[in-house]
Amino acid sequence: MAEQVGAGDIRPGTDAVGGPVGGRPPAPRILPWLVLYTIGRVAILAALVLILWTAGLGREPGLLFGLLLSMPVSYLLLRPSRERLNEALSARSEARRAANADLRARLSGSE
Repeated sequence: MAEQVGAGDIRPGTDAVGGPVGGRPPAPRILPWLVLYTIGRVAILAALVLILWTAGLGREPGLLFGLLLSMPVSYLLLRPSRERLNEALSARSEARRAANADLRARLSGSE
């Protein structure tokens, strides 16, 4: 049998669905996107260097050309993860800005 929730059954600090009222949403996770983007950049660099080495370029020129070529290739191929990382960074910045404004308001007593 399903229990029905009445108006008197709502706990303080929660809404009708049981979620928290007020407060800030959790800050977005930045580390997974940063790790994914970094691993992608390193993988693209390694793949290009290996391709250039097997094509017959020497050790140093292959490494330098691979590094040079990996920049635009990473820019094109890793665009989705870079955009998500930027969104997460800007959301975290906004959350931090809002937290600072809230703290200033509470400290000044004008809550």
